[in-house]
Amino acid sequence: MHVSRSETHKQDKLSRKKRLKRLIIVNLTLLGILIVGLGAWLAAANSDKLQDWFSFAGGNKKEQAEAAKQDAEDAGNAAEQEGNTNSSIDEQSNKGGTNVTPEEDNAAAAEPEAADNEAEKISLSFVGDLLVEQYVSAITEQEGYDYLYKPSMLYLSEPDLTAGNLEFPITNRGVPAEGTPYVFKGAPDVLPAMRNAGFDVMSLANNHALDQGAEGMFDTMKHLDKAGISHMGTGKNDAEAFTPVIKEVRGIKVAYIGLSRVLPFNSWKADKNVAGIAESYDTKRAVAAIAKAKEQANIVVVMVHWGKERVDQPEQYQKDFGRQYIDAGADLVIGSHPHVLQGFEMYKGKWIAYSLGNFIFSSYPKETAAETGVLDALCSKNGDCGLTFHPMVTVQAQPTPPKADTAKAILDRLSALSFGVKLNEDGTIVPN
Repeated sequence: MHVSRSETHKQDKLSRKKRLKRLIIVNLTLLGILIVGLGAWLAAANSDKLQDWFSFAGGNKKEQAEAAKQDAEDAGNAAEQEGNTNSSIDEQSNKGGTNVTPEEDNAAAAEPEAADNEAEKISLSFVGDLLVEQYVSAITEQEGYDYLYKPSMLYLSEPDLTAGNLEFPITNRGVPAEGTPYVFKGAPDVLPAMRNAGFDVMSLANNHALDQGAEGMFDTMKHLDKAGISHMGTGKNDAEAFTPVIKEVRGIKVAYIGLSRVLPFNSWKADKNVAGIAESYDTKRAVAAIAKAKEQANIVVVMVHWGKERVDQPEQYQKDFGRQYIDAGADLVIGSHPHVLQGFEMYKGKWIAYSLGNFIFSSYPKETAAETGVLDALCSKNGDCGLTFHPMVTVQAQPTPPKADTAKAILDRLSALSFGVKLNEDGTIVPN
C-alpha cells in the first residue's frame, strides 16, 4: 500500500520552514541596518561638524543615501531570491511522488555541490511512546494539546518524516478490555496537535491498541486518517496489519512496518479472518512482510514493541529478532515499550535502537523514565543511515532539551548501554 502524506500536512511543514528561513533573513538584515545606523550616530555625536561625519562614513550625504538605498535593495533582492530558492527546494522535499517543476529543477541546480549531495539523502526522525492520558490530561486541559510539543517542535517538524508509537486508542466509543491492568482511551482532539507538531506516521502495534476492542481500534485508524497521520501495525486481518505504510520523499521510498512482541491476549493477534495487531512472537510473518516491503521501497523501517518495562537492557530475543529483521531487509529497527531508554547497536551496517523510552506518557515520569529524546536518521537511497540522538527530559509533560551537563550524562549512559557503538557529545552515534 503506497500512502503519501496528506496535502495539508505537507503544507504545514513547508509553511513552518518558509517562515523560519524568512524570519532569519529579515532579522539578519534588520540587525545589519541597526549596526550601521548605530555606528553612524556615534560617529556623528563625536564630531563637531556634520561634514566630518560624512567623511568618516566614507562619502557625502547623497552618496550615503544612494548607498543605503542600494544596500536595502540588495538585501531585499537577496531575501526574495533566498525565499524563492528555499521554497522550491522545500516543495520538492515535501512532495512525495510529485513531478519536479522546471522552476524547482533550476533552483536545485543553482545550489552548491554540497547541497546537491545532501539532497540525495532524507531525514527520518523517531520518538518513543505517546500516551496523552491521566496526569497529562490535567495539564492539557489548562494549556491545550499544542503545549506538549513546544520545546521539541523543531526536532519534530523539520525532518522529512517523523514517526512515533501511539500507545492508546483514539475513540469516543468502545468497550474496555477486561483482564489487563491498564486500559487507556483518548479523544480525537489530541491528534491535530500531533500533526501540527510534525508527526507523519504512528505505529499502532502495541499492547494497548485493542484496549477499547476492535471498535476502538478501527476508530483510531479512522481518526488518524482524518488527521492526516499515516498508521500501520493493525488491521481488519493479518494481511492489512502487516502491510507497510510507504512514504516517498525526493524519489526515495520509505516503508514503515509496525510489529508487537507484547500482547496481553493471543486473541489480539491479527489473523486471516481476525482483526487485530501484527505480532512478532515468532518472526515468520514479520520476516516475510519485511522482505516484501524491501521489494517496494528503498528504505525499510521496522517499529517494534518489545522488551521488559523499566529495564534498560534488551532481552536476548530483542537482539536475535532485531538481527533477523535486518537480515530480511530492514535498514532501521526502532524499539519501544520498556518506558526507559535502551542502547543502540549496528549490525551489518544497519541500526537497532532497542528502546526510545517514553516521549509523552500518562504516568508521572521519574528518574530514567523521564529521560527521552528524538532520534534522527539521515539516510541515503541505498539504506545507509547516520544516527544522531537528541536527549531530552520530561518537564511538566513536555519533552525538553536539557542543560549541557544533563544532556552529556544521558548520552554517556546510553553509550554504556550500547553494543559496539558510542554516542558523542553532539549525539552522533558511531562505532566504538
